[in-house]
Amino acid sequence: MRNLSFFDDERLSLQNSIELTAQSLNAYGSAYKHWCVAYSGGKDSSATVSVVVHLIESGQVPTPESLTVLFADTRMELPPLHIAAMAMLEELSKRGIKTQVVLPELDNRFFVYMFGRGVAPPHNRFRWCTPRLKIKGMIGALRGLREEHGEKFLMLTGVRTGESAARDQRISLSCTKDGGECGQGWFQTTTPTDVADTLAPLLHWRVCHIGDWLMFDAPDLGFPTRPVVEAYGFDVTEEEQITISTRTGCVGCPLVEKDKALEKVLNLPQWAYLSPLQRLQPLYRELRKPHNRLRKFNERNKDGSLSAKQGRLGPLTMPARHHGLRSILGIQDEINGQADKLDRPFFFLINTEEERRIKQLITANTWPRRWTGAEARGDVPVARVFEGGVQPLLFPHRALQ
Repeated sequence: MRNLSFFDDERLSLQNSIELTAQSLNAYGSAYKHWCVAYSGGKDSSATVSVVVHLIESGQVPTPESLTVLFADTRMELPPLHIAAMAMLEELSKRGIKTQVVLPELDNRFFVYMFGRGVAPPHNRFRWCTPRLKIKGMIGALRGLREEHGEKFLMLTGVRTGESAARDQRISLSCTKDGGECGQGWFQTTTPTDVADTLAPLLHWRVCHIGDWLMFDAPDLGFPTRPVVEAYGFDVTEEEQITISTRTGCVGCPLVEKDKALEKVLNLPQWAYLSPLQRLQPLYRELRKPHNRLRKFNERNKDGSLSAKQGRLGPLTMPARHHGLRSILGIQDEINGQADKLDRPFFFLINTEEERRIKQLITANTWPRRWTGAEARGDVPVARVFEGGVQPLLFPHRALQ
């Protein structure tokens, strides 16, 4: 059989894609004694870890001296995907593969950082979530592996370029329109070169290949990937998969207009009790509004000149932080009340340790760097200072209301 190329005009089949993956691992993997897989529990990384293990066990690629699977547990995954990820780690451990759950540091966890420190919900111009929830912890774990092995290793990620992968040389950095996993591209581009080299062995796979592998091949080989199939809705035609396949990140992700992944999960009868999670995105949108945030005016640079950032919105006010905490705890109490009645898994957006830490930070009057909490509320008019003069308020009485 002739060697296949990424740039062949023919449409790749799943078998062709698996063969290309084996060629990639044989070409690059032999240069490293130790391999590591960055695993997030989504469809691409689930396919990556199961394909790599299958190719090793079937003798199609060389067995590395060690294989470690690092699960980036953000504490914000969709419940069925998190449950499936735990089952996958258990299966891998049974096969003698080392696994490690990587959690963000307590103060970097989503709601601790938001309500404890006061940082506003992330948005596409201030995407603090991925570095803090996934990247920082994973880089630390990778450095630990580098120290343990005493040499660089090969890190495998689930990055794909999507439907046109055979002709597309771009590697998406975070979210892809055909269903990428939030953060996978960050692993590809931010892993320190003195720690590991990165390879995306499924770069060329189409979304239908991912669906077929997870739906049929992986379960037949003993990998628990059926819950991933259900969460993504792969039981449709290939054309429909390309249209409806969604990217996954945090549940109720504030970076997308609609959380299609959550919608798919809630359409499954066994997960319908999670419907209060639909209130997350409206809450984030409300918290980003000026009346829930502080604003800095007349800020100056070190040389005394006015900062271009004057008038910018900043952290959440204390009342907004208390409101946000109460709202999240209310959502999870509602979910777990139904879970208890239906004998379904409980789900904690904020666990006891995180709630305690949030309250400690609020009590200590904690604010983001260079903010004190004494700044004006975002919706309060303030006289503007410009180089050479001041623009007074037209209606000063409104600033006092």
